[in-house]
Amino acid sequence: MGTNRRSFLKLSGLAGFGLITGCTAQEKETSGTKLDHIRLEASKKYNSIFNMSGYAAPKIETVRVGFIGVGNRGSAAVERMSQIAGVSINGICDIRPEKAHEAKERIKTSGHVATIYAKTGEDWKRMCESDQFDLIYIATHWSMHADMAIYAMEQGKHVALEIPAAITVEDCWRLVRTSEATKKHCVMLENCCYDYFELLTLNLARQGFFGDIIHCEGAYIHDIMDSLFDEKKRYDFWRLKENAARNGNLYPTHGLGPICQILRINRGNKMDYMNSMSSKDFMLNSKAKEMAQVNKQFESYVDKPFRGNINVSNIMNSDGSTMMLQHDVSSPRPYSRIHLVSGTKAFAQKYPLPGKIAIGHDDFLGATEMAELEKKYAPGIITKIGELAKAIGGHGGMDFMMDWRLIDCLRNGLPVDMDVYDAASWSVIGPLSEWSVANGSQPIEIPDFTNGLWKDNLVHDINLTKGGTTQVLKSTK
Repeated sequence: MGTNRRSFLKLSGLAGFGLITGCTAQEKETSGTKLDHIRLEASKKYNSIFNMSGYAAPKIETVRVGFIGVGNRGSAAVERMSQIAGVSINGICDIRPEKAHEAKERIKTSGHVATIYAKTGEDWKRMCESDQFDLIYIATHWSMHADMAIYAMEQGKHVALEIPAAITVEDCWRLVRTSEATKKHCVMLENCCYDYFELLTLNLARQGFFGDIIHCEGAYIHDIMDSLFDEKKRYDFWRLKENAARNGNLYPTHGLGPICQILRINRGNKMDYMNSMSSKDFMLNSKAKEMAQVNKQFESYVDKPFRGNINVSNIMNSDGSTMMLQHDVSSPRPYSRIHLVSGTKAFAQKYPLPGKIAIGHDDFLGATEMAELEKKYAPGIITKIGELAKAIGGHGGMDFMMDWRLIDCLRNGLPVDMDVYDAASWSVIGPLSEWSVANGSQPIEIPDFTNGLWKDNLVHDINLTKGGTTQVLKSTK
């Protein structure tokens, strides 16, 4: 068993008690703003326990993995992980036994015990408490991410969890403080940081190709409205419930993660403050009324405070650069993540596809020049695993590259690419945007989850100067 839960809570104050500094009596009073609990949580200060940025946990020769939540993403992750050498899939947990068994059938190689944990809704705790696991991989609905990750770390397990890592400011801090106190990695599974163009532009930025970075943009524009009302695709309509109760950028990290890495956020730079604006809801309530006409279970959603269809959030960084994010999952628009980098020497943009680069204002580089640029500046992780990742798949290969890199870091005792500070700072944009939208787009300070350590933290390794030893297995099924 890991750290004793009672003593650990008493020590670290994970529930929001103790160890909080700088919260004055005046701040505890109601300020009169809407959603004021978000502002109050964002204003709290904590002392650092241990710096997880750059921390190399002891090597694990065979990483014993347990999966919690094996719907669409979780089951695909089971299949991918089974094709990475040095992985033992020891358990699969889901509240729906049939989903757990279906995920087990997706394992592509031999030698995996894959015990099913699906007797009760609390079986995930039993998995976390077992000494048969080193890494817990969480792909449940959003509201459970933080509690599951915290419990797993308390039990001595590293954690990989789907996006966003948390949906409240308080839970972002709880994740940080638990990871620091237990010295267990908490890695958010932001697969877009491993997309090929995003990695190319990251390496270009590090080589000074863009000059000083002035501005970056990211987005998640994806029309998934019909799936919000389809229980087969969204168990218990969990994502519909989120969209019917919260108004802001509910899903910021696909666009934000890659540009945060380019701007060295938490590693030489930080986000200072943000504001956010949402349109009104033009579509979701109308859809709820339409669905209620044919299915009474949707009557309870009619006239809910649905989020606005489009949200735009702006972020000011410590180095003077800016970021702009968009979120829209209900308008009939082509898919876009808007990966944009604007510097003093060059410019890059992806979406519409393909990604393009310009040097100067005249035009983008041609196909031949782009190919030469890609060949010269492709980071080591792409040259090492890129083609194999494409063959195995997962959003064009970036999912597999993400999983492979995590396992390679754990097996070689290397710092992880995305640590708990990234998980917290990228996820916290969600609740902060809610507060800003509710208060006339007023700015709100973004917590510094590193407690000032960002000034000296180093960027992560994308060239595999160490590690890169983990093999990819051929399917035996």
